[in-house]
Amino acid sequence: MRLKTLSIVALVVAAGLPFVLAEPALAQTPGGVSNVENFIRNVITVLAGLAGLVATGFFVAGGFTYITSSGNPEQLDKAKRTLTWSAIGLAIVIAAFVLANIVTTLAKQAFGG
Repeated sequence: MRLKTLSIVALVVAAGLPFVLAEPALAQTPGGVSNVENFIRNVITVLAGLAGLVATGFFVAGGFTYITSSGNPEQLDKAKRTLTWSAIGLAIVIAAFVLANIVTTLAKQAFGG
């Protein structure tokens, strides 16, 4: 069952990677603080997207386990824990993403940009 869960999560992540990693090609601008800021913002965006994909995979795996548990209390408990921890992880990722954007905006206002 563990292999099946990992397979489902890997499939969801692999299917979603092109949507997270795709970025338009833009003309290069002169160096400076702006490039570092953009790089950090892009890294945070990609990591948040990947974490969202992983959480989605675990939601799917937990839901699948919940549906196929056939009333087995151990499987139901396992599925509920998977769904609960997936939700907690997704909430942490969203909070970190929002906090990073707030800090970036405040730093940009404080240092000019």
